[in-house]
Amino acid sequence: MRGDSRQLLLTLLPGVGVITVFLVLPSIYLVGMAFLSTGPYGLPTGPVSLQAFRELAGFGFLGWSPGNLYTLLRSIGQTLLATILVILIAYPAAYYITTRPVPWRPVLLLAVVVPSWTNQVIRSVGWMNIFAPGTPVSDLAAALGLIAPEMGLFPSRFAVIVGLVYNFLPFMILPLYAAFERLDTAQVEAARDLYATPWAVFRHAVLPQTLPGLMAGTVLVAIPAFGMYVVTELLGGGRSLMVGNFVARQFTQAGNWPLGAAGALIMIVVTLIGLKVLRDLGRRLGGDREVVL
Repeated sequence: MRGDSRQLLLTLLPGVGVITVFLVLPSIYLVGMAFLSTGPYGLPTGPVSLQAFRELAGFGFLGWSPGNLYTLLRSIGQTLLATILVILIAYPAAYYITTRPVPWRPVLLLAVVVPSWTNQVIRSVGWMNIFAPGTPVSDLAAALGLIAPEMGLFPSRFAVIVGLVYNFLPFMILPLYAAFERLDTAQVEAARDLYATPWAVFRHAVLPQTLPGLMAGTVLVAIPAFGMYVVTELLGGGRSLMVGNFVARQFTQAGNWPLGAAGALIMIVVTLIGLKVLRDLGRRLGGDREVVL
């Protein structure tokens, strides 16, 4: 027994060491930096202070400004909207792939995954070209009266949402596909035999069975979307600034490392709160099924 415990410990040590060096220690340093003062060149210095959090709340030498609060609310709103759109697209897509003949399923899954092999910057630049002024998509939007004739759909919040949905769609389709493959169709047929409406069939027979895949996909989509930098920076053009952009600018352009660390810490706190809410929602929707996140 002692030999087995020692072998298990030796097996876990490399993973624990990697997590400690590349995750735990940087997180501790980040938290400590958030509670320091800002030096003359933006670097953290003593004494311990809450100045970074005051600035994050909008209090500066000119008074209070709600700009940072708007950035946080915008980040949460855009993340929720993008996640909901991804779910609405991924559910029928995953179901469609599951119902195809077995030889075609790997091909369809490959078609879903292959675009994500391309660099995120290149994909964002591609959407910039699609939504630029004078393109067919922008001309159609102008003809419908959605935008001015001389303007394009880029840069805009719409372009940011499309970029987020496009980038994270595979991370929702794959878990849902795995859940649909284990779907007990007998429950679905029983609900239909009892003359349940399509929504009732989905709510009581499909959703509880696919809920683990939905929860896993939501985590894989919402967390990176909340801290997204590239898509919002390129497709937003500064109009849809999110928390990830705010934090990055504090470390690069603004030169205020404690403020950037405080923003990153707030991102972690909001993410943990979101996971707690998602876990509670999963328990409520799943009924007696335990959904583990």
